[in-house]
Amino acid sequence: MIKLFIYIATLFFVLASSNFAQNKYLIYFKDKGVKSVKVLQKNTEAFNLAEQHLSKRAIERRKKSMGKNYLTFEDVPINKNYQKKISSLGIKIINRLKWFNAVSALLNEEQLKKIRKLSFVKDVTKVPSIYFNKRKGLNKIENPKRIQLKKTKYSFNYGQSLAQYEISDVPTVHDLGFSGQGVIIGMLDNGFRWKTHPALQNADVIAEYDFVFHDSVTSNQSNDVSDQDAHGTRTFSIAGGFDEGQIVGPSFGAAYVLAKTEDNRSETHVEEDNYAAALEWMDSIGVDISSSSLGYNIFDKNQVSYTYEDMNGNTTIVTKAAELAFQRGILTITSAGNEGNNSWKYIIAPADGFNTLAIGAVNTSNQVASFSSRGPTFDGRIKPDIVADGVDVYGAIASTGGYSGANGTSFSAPIAAGIAGQLFSAHPFINNIQARHILRVTSGNAETPNNDRGFGLVSASRAISYPVFEPVSNSYKVHKIFIDSVGIDPASISLHYAEEGNVSINNVSMTSTNNVDFTYLFPQITKGKNINFWFDYKDSKGNSFREPLIGIYQWKDADNNVFTSLDESMTKLPKGFFLAQNYPNPFNGFSQIIFNIPVESFVSVKVYDILGRTVETLVNEKLKAGIHNVSISSDNLSSGVYFYQLKSNNTYITKKLIIMK
Repeated sequence: MIKLFIYIATLFFVLASSNFAQNKYLIYFKDKGVKSVKVLQKNTEAFNLAEQHLSKRAIERRKKSMGKNYLTFEDVPINKNYQKKISSLGIKIINRLKWFNAVSALLNEEQLKKIRKLSFVKDVTKVPSIYFNKRKGLNKIENPKRIQLKKTKYSFNYGQSLAQYEISDVPTVHDLGFSGQGVIIGMLDNGFRWKTHPALQNADVIAEYDFVFHDSVTSNQSNDVSDQDAHGTRTFSIAGGFDEGQIVGPSFGAAYVLAKTEDNRSETHVEEDNYAAALEWMDSIGVDISSSSLGYNIFDKNQVSYTYEDMNGNTTIVTKAAELAFQRGILTITSAGNEGNNSWKYIIAPADGFNTLAIGAVNTSNQVASFSSRGPTFDGRIKPDIVADGVDVYGAIASTGGYSGANGTSFSAPIAAGIAGQLFSAHPFINNIQARHILRVTSGNAETPNNDRGFGLVSASRAISYPVFEPVSNSYKVHKIFIDSVGIDPASISLHYAEEGNVSINNVSMTSTNNVDFTYLFPQITKGKNINFWFDYKDSKGNSFREPLIGIYQWKDADNNVFTSLDESMTKLPKGFFLAQNYPNPFNGFSQIIFNIPVESFVSVKVYDILGRTVETLVNEKLKAGIHNVSISSDNLSSGVYFYQLKSNNTYITKKLIIMK
């Protein structure tokens, strides 16, 4: 009898547990209670409902990318009556996702059956919870021996963080006065202990929210595991920390919005609805850039994991949310993933997004890290988009208030986001579409992108100095920042341009109010016509430069983006032997040398010191006729004056180059 009672009691407990055990679900609705339209018309009910949830700044940011149709049906809030009906069943709504017309909630089996029967419910799906393998996941933190720092002179003392920023020219752009000021960056991570860390305690945090416990505290709380906010504190410091002598992040002058979306209590689970809800929240505030060091592919053992086939830009909630945020004017940036040296290998969501910038990792020698996730996406697109330092990256330790090095694309992503902040500081009128284009075409592998490093190592200086066009009244103003280590002669700067199809080339001077940003306002640009152009200028020592070195820039009216193009009719290339001045010059790092040979011949290009000794052989082979490009590195050369010489048959052309370290 006792045994029978125990059996019955046990059975009752199992059944009760099954009935009352709750799992997180997304509840999708069939409609929003108003007529579905592609474009929301002003002063309609749907338009007014959608706009009232956006700040003025968010609206202005959206207009830069979306124009007058800056609201879509996804922006209409979820029907309040549907939410009330859900709540009346004793169900607490966790996140409201208007872009997906869905809410998330914890449901037991009985509640799930009731929800499925509601006439306005379209579908109910279980919310996946990510499982991070601590050995291989994005939270990997190591402390290898740090490299010997080079002695350099900048406005700020970067301490041990110098190397990670210097390879992407961050200090150079800081010296020009661009540190993310006027920009809002949204960080999505597992928490932020920013108020007590010396690198972050003076940061301009304008909003923070915990999507795990649904309060405004993003640092550790009593229910968190001890290291909950470690990862986010580190990524925040890498993007925008400021503690001279220790770390000076690219966008230390930006404002920040912080979202705690990851729950570490159960083997670092991260829930996708938190991520999507955070992006909607950031959009409403008006962030310009979102940076996330989270990734989704492998889930808990009792759930179906994503496969490589799902990395197609259209499957995961986080990827869809990131793409919807991009469509609304946010430059979305995320880690590519740390799967490069394991069986998965490829990028993970949301890095598979069509417009989301996936950031891979290199070391300070610009070698791709073995752990950095590779491309392509399943549908064949190149990924990652760009790379930044992700090996031994110096950042904040939340628990001690100190610093250490760490590995992972988790830490290359905030470097790229910080550089994006510098770009928006330099050109606040550009939109996220232009910013994405600029960051890719100015990176170090832009001419031959691949699935290891994408478009290459991101460069803050090349990004801000890339020409951009600002809409002004009925015309456009071209902006160009010139960067040269010995200074630019402002009076020498000239712009050569012509409307596409016009053989007449205009030669005009450019002006500047700060000797950094030089501009020219076009008197008129014919609608639909493209502009072909290039620049000439001299430095303070009288050295002449042309940009681009070979070819032309082409501004396309349709998308307001600038591209490089080779058009010999406008560049007046010589028909014979030609050796261009290396660019940049003086330089530290890499410089480019362009030369032309009229017929196929054996060619050598060598570099000599001032005593005439050969120090580098750049080319020594038979080449076909045409334009050729070669790079020279300063790594094995000391500061000073050198000469480089093109030799072919009986032709010798020599020019001077300068290395300044």
